[in-house]
Amino acid sequence: MIDVLVVDDDFMVARVNRRFVDAVDGFRVVGMAHTGEHAVTAVAELRPHLVLLDLYLPDIFGLEVIARLRAEGHDCDVLVISAAREVEAVRGAARHGVVGYLLKPFEAADLRVRLTQYSAQKTAPAAPLVSGQAEVDRFLALTRTPTGTVTLPKGMSVETAELVENALRAAGDTMSAAECAALVGVSRVSARRYLEHFVTTGRVSVSLRYGSAGRPERRYRWTA
Repeated sequence: MIDVLVVDDDFMVARVNRRFVDAVDGFRVVGMAHTGEHAVTAVAELRPHLVLLDLYLPDIFGLEVIARLRAEGHDCDVLVISAAREVEAVRGAARHGVVGYLLKPFEAADLRVRLTQYSAQKTAPAAPLVSGQAEVDRFLALTRTPTGTVTLPKGMSVETAELVENALRAAGDTMSAAECAALVGVSRVSARRYLEHFVTTGRVSVSLRYGSAGRPERRYRWTA
């Protein structure tokens, strides 16, 4: 089991996040904290593998919490969950080595995808060397933080768009809407809507795969 500490100043949000985490196989919440000081103390006592950390805490900013944890020798991973959209906050989180940055508000599926990806990376056997440049590029693509302002059609969220983008980048090959939906945790209709938007904006190419019968399957590949 991957032990998780939930840190959020809003008691209700913390409880909701706890339910989200507990619903994902292989994860369990071992504690909750509502201030930065409490978070530092809880990590020392509970030794979680992963901390879900809000940045807007009542006593100290969340990035300072990470700095204090590292200074005290705690090697737990940190997934930021915050409404902070400032570029400096995102850059600061990246410099502190967070495993992810999830913007509020979000859906349970958004967190599930990140936890599932984290679990896969956590349990994967460590290789002493990368196989080559392609693998290096793939690692960088998985951890890349999109830059710039993203304009999406009404009803589409930046968070889900990033999940679809990351799934395509990580695939390194073509992917169907159904395959993308299964990875991201959304419906096939929703996945196809995002994929077709990326096609329209020139970031994704589409090809057709013909079977023995029925309509050809649309296959998508990240090209941006």
